[in-house]
Amino acid sequence: MRYPFDEMRATDGAVRDQYSNYARWLAAQPDEVMRARREEAEVIFRRVGITFAVYGAKDEDGAGTERLIPFDLIPRVIPKHEWREMERGLVQRVTALNRFLEDVYHGQEILRAGLVPAAAVLNNTQFRPEMSGVHVPGGVYSHIAGIDIVRAGHADGTGSYYVLEDNLRVPSGVSYMLENRKMMMRLFPELFAQNKVAPVAHYPDLLLDTLRGVAPPAVNEPVVVVLTPGMYNSAYFEHAFLAQQMGVELVEGQDLFVRDDFVYMRTTQGPKRVDVVYRRVDDDFLDPRAFRPDSTLGCAGLLDVYRKGNITLCNAIGTGIADDKSIYPYVPKMIEFYLGEKPILHNVPTYLCREADDLAYVLDHLSELVVKEVHGAGGYGMLVGPAANKAEIEGFRAALKANPTNYIAQPTLSLSTCPTYVERGIAPRHIDLRPFVLSGKTVQMVPGGLTRVALKEGSLVVNSSQGGGTKDTWVLE
Repeated sequence: MRYPFDEMRATDGAVRDQYSNYARWLAAQPDEVMRARREEAEVIFRRVGITFAVYGAKDEDGAGTERLIPFDLIPRVIPKHEWREMERGLVQRVTALNRFLEDVYHGQEILRAGLVPAAAVLNNTQFRPEMSGVHVPGGVYSHIAGIDIVRAGHADGTGSYYVLEDNLRVPSGVSYMLENRKMMMRLFPELFAQNKVAPVAHYPDLLLDTLRGVAPPAVNEPVVVVLTPGMYNSAYFEHAFLAQQMGVELVEGQDLFVRDDFVYMRTTQGPKRVDVVYRRVDDDFLDPRAFRPDSTLGCAGLLDVYRKGNITLCNAIGTGIADDKSIYPYVPKMIEFYLGEKPILHNVPTYLCREADDLAYVLDHLSELVVKEVHGAGGYGMLVGPAANKAEIEGFRAALKANPTNYIAQPTLSLSTCPTYVERGIAPRHIDLRPFVLSGKTVQMVPGGLTRVALKEGSLVVNSSQGGGTKDTWVLE
């Protein structure tokens, strides 16, 4: 039997070194104090407006619902040596993914070498032919990447880190990482005197430096904006938060216009030229002339300005091809092909249902596997075999047979657990980690990332849209 790796305790119950100070502190805290702190955190988060819009969910009046993402008081603690190795692996992986993106939109050497099937790229809906031959500053396509990492447990109580998926388009969640840290420091200041926790508050400074560093070459004082779809987007809080933290304008598509091959924003002082757009709008909606003509979220003519090199989009159009789940299995080959190195962080074994042998295996083992849509996100469009009922399994069987290219499958990992404060007290819950990797003139990140936690007992789905919560992530210095 495979037991989950417990982040705080070894199999004999002994507290792991990185948790030793915290465990002693926690044991001395009365339950009523922790409950009061938990309620205080909820009141503050609600007052600040840190909410998550749940698509498809309605309240009793039929209006869309917003809710708090539950915040857990018990941090996830990572020792320095583990983080350093993970950081090396993240730099390596994101560097290779950016090289892949530059290659598929230019020479396509990896396709001609047969290491990635050409059809899997060129026939993929995430591949944007409009980007072919377009040069982007520094060859960087994904300036902000969120790489989802899990630790899978082994029978001997050890655990290994794996990359579960790459998010290179418009990864979200970094605002919760920052707000979680502020909340922990407010509620438990004594903990930060007792533990040398690496800071994360400088992330907005790193982000702004990254964005300015990839401005068009002739620009000395680049003007950066954050482009949001608007207040009804599920991550609007984050868009507004990051713009405010960086000291830049938050704009919607209607605030931008193109004139004489440049992009301008409307201001009370008149038009102002824009050099870098940190866009939180999907490709399809960025430019109604180039993509969806019915889009009101983008700026007409933006792609033409982009092609001429007069504006930088972060992330670049077309990055979705590198984080598509059907491309994920080839990332280790990318690392070896572009960098001549062995992968530091490993993939989860993956079955490509478009391959006949893989499909046959998946259909025979649906009750044991996790099946995902290749374009799915947010925990939607997936089957967790061991937790599914017979009707759900048979529904997925029919979907797989009808459109096998739309799915991949993976073993059901025994994700690591972390002590979590739930209604009945402290109990283990499964977690993952999303570090945020910034690529510009250099590749850099703040220590840790966003730890997401599945609050339902036994659940492996940590996504906020599926009821998951978040924790502060400590990297000990």
